[in-house]
Amino acid sequence: MTKRYLRDLAERVLSTYAQAFIGLLLASGFGVDGVLDLSSLRKAAIAAIPAALSLAKGLLARTVGDEESASLAKPPITEG
Repeated sequence: MTKRYLRDLAERVLSTYAQAFIGLLLASGFGVDGVLDLSSLRKAAIAAIPAALSLAKGLLARTVGDEESASLAKPPITEG
């Protein structure tokens, strides 16, 4: 695994986690009860599920697509 691939994978997983967590917070409202209660820990745990799926997809993508990327897209064909 190259440094470029690991950085790409980490960015995808962390951004997926942040998006899921923020989405859950927004869906529950911005009141004190919505953000600062103990269910925030539950939201954080729930947000880990799509992040874990993103990690699995990124690991699988390395074997299917470009091994330098966590994307499923095939590397561009270079003429030479």
